Amino acid sequence: MEERYEHYMMVGDRSLASLDFQEASKNYNMALQSAQEGAMTGDDFKLRPKMMAPTINLAKCLRELARYKEAEDILTKYIKDAKDPPIDTRLHARVLSTLAELYQAQSKYDAAAKLHKQAVSMVRGGTPNLELAGSIAGYAETLRKSGDLPQAELHHREALAIRTRAVEEKSCTELELAVSYTQLGCTLAGMHKHNEAYQQHHRALGLRYRYLDFSHGLVSESMNYCAESLCALGKGVEGIPLALHAVEIRKTIFGTTHPAYAHALSILASCYQSVGRSFDARDCLEKCLEICEVAFQRNHANIIPNLMNYGNVLRSTGDLKKARTVYQRAIAIHQLNFKEGQQASRLEKCRAEVDKLKAESERRDSCSSGGHSSVEDLSSLRIHPEPHVSDSMGTPVIVFTDIGRDVDDEMALVLLSALRRKHLLDPKAVIATLSPVRDRANLARGSLDVLGMADVPVGIGGSGGAVKDLEVYKAVHSRSSESIEDCGITLACNVLKKANSKSVQILCLASLSDLAVLIKDHEELFISKVKEVVVMGGLLPIDSHDKLVPDTAYNNNCDMEAARFVYESCQELCVPTVTLSRWTAYGCPMRPELLDELARTEHMVATNIRKKSKESIDQLWKKVVLPPDDPGREKLPSRCDAKWFYKTFIGKELPAELPTSVWNDVEKLNMYDPLAVLMCVSSYRSTHFRCTEKVVNEVSHLVVGVCEQENGIRNRKALFDEYSALFLYAMQASLYEPKININYNSNFVDEVTSKRSALVNRAA
Repeated sequence: MEERYEHYMMVGDRSLASLDFQEASKNYNMALQSAQEGAMTGDDFKLRPKMMAPTINLAKCLRELARYKEAEDILTKYIKDAKDPPIDTRLHARVLSTLAELYQAQSKYDAAAKLHKQAVSMVRGGTPNLELAGSIAGYAETLRKSGDLPQAELHHREALAIRTRAVEEKSCTELELAVSYTQLGCTLAGMHKHNEAYQQHHRALGLRYRYLDFSHGLVSESMNYCAESLCALGKGVEGIPLALHAVEIRKTIFGTTHPAYAHALSILASCYQSVGRSFDARDCLEKCLEICEVAFQRNHANIIPNLMNYGNVLRSTGDLKKARTVYQRAIAIHQLNFKEGQQASRLEKCRAEVDKLKAESERRDSCSSGGHSSVEDLSSLRIHPEPHVSDSMGTPVIVFTDIGRDVDDEMALVLLSALRRKHLLDPKAVIATLSPVRDRANLARGSLDVLGMADVPVGIGGSGGAVKDLEVYKAVHSRSSESIEDCGITLACNVLKKANSKSVQILCLASLSDLAVLIKDHEELFISKVKEVVVMGGLLPIDSHDKLVPDTAYNNNCDMEAARFVYESCQELCVPTVTLSRWTAYGCPMRPELLDELARTEHMVATNIRKKSKESIDQLWKKVVLPPDDPGREKLPSRCDAKWFYKTFIGKELPAELPTSVWNDVEKLNMYDPLAVLMCVSSYRSTHFRCTEKVVNEVSHLVVGVCEQENGIRNRKALFDEYSALFLYAMQASLYEPKININYNSNFVDEVTSKRSALVNRAA
């Protein structure tokens, strides 16, 4: 009997630690039944403590599952049946604390505080320990929730001191401190001490990264609170990657109907609102409130902060009437849950917002009756997203990308985020081209968000020369957004109009179709504002013609007419170009193991890129084995056949029998587009690349990689080290992770001096 009890408790504890409350509650129930059967059969073990442990943990699980009545029945029955004085004072105090936490979850703050005080007094005698710290912290949380923040801070600091001493005495792990850091951080945030609150939450996140799996619910909790603090500090763009990862972790652990998932959506909404993306914030909050209305009892106090955020967002979108109604409901719920003076500042804020909204609505109505257009009135009342203004001192750049075809476009965005953090490049717009453009724009939007560039606008480009929709790989971070501009050319023009003369770089990682349209329709703007055009593509031998002529590289081949027009126009209009060819990409190969190392960060972009690389390699293999005139090859040049594939990817001769999948044989990958991003930075350009110059109309045009023998790479290993470190930096920085080391064969790059390699679906 006792073995069964111990088994169920062990499984229950393991499930509780991983926040699987459903499985944990099932096992604690079985442990409780085993203890009761032991009493009936006369098994000789201490029944009362054996029953108390599963009782307490079962009630905690039921509370997390919002099954409040069941949890209360279990705990009150135990308290009613308990002897006076109790057999085990400390366990009895835990029961009282657990019931207090249950009342707190239901906004019954007075009842909760009374029980917490009782529990604290029962465990205060003797040497301070974790039991006491937990009781004190529980009481502090009730004080915080009820609005007594100074007393909550005082008690949380006492609990932290006890836990710190326990760590120093090695009676517990550092992970115990994360609890106090988190609770103290939340209290300080409520007191508007946001900088100190962030420091506490960041300490908790660091400890949880160190001791827990990335996908653990407590990691997502710290991500949430760090994101919330960053948002409060005016750094919402930095909070968005953390919030997005927290949303996905909680979605996986709890599902899409749990309050924990709703809380993550609420914080993501706050971050979006802080960067001016009110409609994205609105969508998140509407999902959040839909969950809360079902998960919590009607008019629960936990809904108030979400209603206040929702009202603020609705005001930003111009829906003043609905915003006022939402704030009025928040006031009504507050009055049902709090006594006079509790959370008074929050109540006053809601009332002030109602008054402001009433005044604004009256002003709008007055303007409408005076003959002004409703569009003008709405425009004056909305809080518009601010144009992207970066504190970066880097070069402003507009990026054209066919992201989703292969992973190196997204890897280019990863590199772009690293260079922005280092103030070397200042991305002003990313324009998705190549059908289906909306899907590519969604992927670009999601990638930028999760890499810490949510304030960089995304626009929709043209078909990129495609006569049909081409594949776009799936990604959990791909997201539709009303912030995506419907016309990428208009977005590019708006950026150029605001830019200084001859200051903007244009980076083309895709077909040149959209750039051709920009030049044709806005030639003067292009001439006056564009510093240079950087192209991932290729040229015919530059000595064979008086001018630069595009070759059959993939990006050129997508729309050769546009490619010719762009190069001819740039040369005639005296706008410098920089062309990076496939030979450069072949000159600095990368082992697939680097993708594994990046995926160790658990960043959703890194894990997806690793997964999609294999899929893309296999897709390319299926294309190269097709006949040259097969439409299934799409825009793949005829030179890219099976023999070429084996030589460039695997470094071997083509076998007699062709395999169906080749990923396991691939030894080398190349980064095309990330190298083009590096070329946009003058210091990297001079350090890592040898450029060949072609002067046309007294303007210098540069080519990197004029042929296989002259690939333009100065030092393969140095360049590989450079971009590998930048990739890792981008992933870690966006998640505020501690640094990890990249483990790779440092001799690898030098081993392939005479071998070529290529990446995934790109046959440039």
